Amino acid sequence: MTPDRPLANVGVLVTRPASQAAGFIARLKELGAEPLLFPALTILPPLHSDVLDAVLRQLAGYDLAIFISPTAAEWGLAASGPWPVGTRVAAVGRGTAQSLAARGVHSILAPVEGADSEHLLALPELAEVGGKRIVIFRGEGGRELLADVLRSRGAQVDYAECYRRGCPAADPAPVMAGLAAGRIRAITAFSRETLDNLMALLGEACQPALFAQPLFVPHPRIAEHGGKLGFRTILTRGPGESGLIAGLVEYFTHA
Repeated sequence: MTPDRPLANVGVLVTRPASQAAGFIARLKELGAEPLLFPALTILPPLHSDVLDAVLRQLAGYDLAIFISPTAAEWGLAASGPWPVGTRVAAVGRGTAQSLAARGVHSILAPVEGADSEHLLALPELAEVGGKRIVIFRGEGGRELLADVLRSRGAQVDYAECYRRGCPAADPAPVMAGLAAGRIRAITAFSRETLDNLMALLGEACQPALFAQPLFVPHPRIAEHGGKLGFRTILTRGPGESGLIAGLVEYFTHA
C-alpha cells in the first residue's frame, strides 16, 4: 500500500447495476483496489408507461421538475425528449446534478451539501411554492417525504415514474469463492434494495462471511438498513461514489 494506491490488493465487492458500474470500478482500480462486479440491482422500464407518457405530455406546464437520482436523470431525460425552456430543474444532490448537466440540462437547483430530500427541501427556493406545479422524476415507489412536504407548502405535485428496480439473475459462485478465500474485504452498496437483493442472491450460507466485512454506503438510511440485516461494521462517509471511495481510503489507510 502506497499513498497513491491506498487500496492496493483490497478486494471490493461492487453491487451497482452493470450499466452504472464502469466509472466506479475504474476509480477503484486507480487506487489499487481489486473490484469484483456482482450487480445486485437491475434497472427496468416502468410498468405503467402510459401514466408516464401522460405526465410527459404536460411537461411544459410544470414550473419545476425534480430528479431524485442519476438514474432518474438518465431514464427521465431519455423519455422526455427536448427539455421545455420554461421548466426549471432541481436535483437532490451533486451526483444527480452532474448527470443532468452531462445530458445538456443546466442552471440546476441543488443543495451544496447532502444528497436527499431533506437537504433539497431546506433550500430557500423551495420554501414558497404555493400554486406551483412540480413533477418529481423517480423510480416506481420510494419515499413520499418530498411530495408530502411540497404539497403542504401549497404546490401541486405529480410523479414521473420513469423506471423500476429489479433483482437480476446472477451467479453467486464468484462472490462465495471470494469471501471464502478472504479476497473480498469490503462491500459497497448504493441502496437498500441492493442490500435486500444481495441477501437473496447469496443466501443464508454466505451471510456470516458477508457480515464480517465492512459495508460502505452513501447515506445513513442505507446504513441503518444494513445494520438491521446483520452487517456489523458500516461506514457512511458522504454521498455518491466519491463518498464511498473516501470511506474506503480512510478505513484501509488505518486498517
